[in-house]
Amino acid sequence: MENGGDLYLAGKKMRKIGIFAGESSLSGRLAIALTGEELPLAVATSSGTVGPSLSFGKADAVLVLSSSGALADASATALGNLVSEPEDFEQAIEKAKEITGIRGVIIICKEKICIWGDVRLLPVTTQVYRNSLPPFKLK
Repeated sequence: MENGGDLYLAGKKMRKIGIFAGESSLSGRLAIALTGEELPLAVATSSGTVGPSLSFGKADAVLVLSSSGALADASATALGNLVSEPEDFEQAIEKAKEITGIRGVIIICKEKICIWGDVRLLPVTTQVYRNSLPPFKLK
């Protein structure tokens, strides 16, 4: 998942979704693990450092998991706007707790990560995956 990367997953098989977080050292090193029982599920990402989208925050990646794609997308943007530094994680998570329908949130800002809700992460262990990420140039 990267900025603008919105997914809606259905099925019965386990899924792993890699996380791209720009220049953060965590980028390409983590994946969300989803069981078939958790599907269908939408995952949306917003970023203040990756891509051309306007953001009022500076998070490298804010991912929201929800059964609604529209809710995941809007919430990722709204929460991302609240995060300029890792110290802003708590404020963003408190806001996420107020939004009915969010199952989980992952926030990456610089070298720090914050996880809330029903989220399981796995390490990405293959170099092939990391080398297959699309190149992004930050200005």
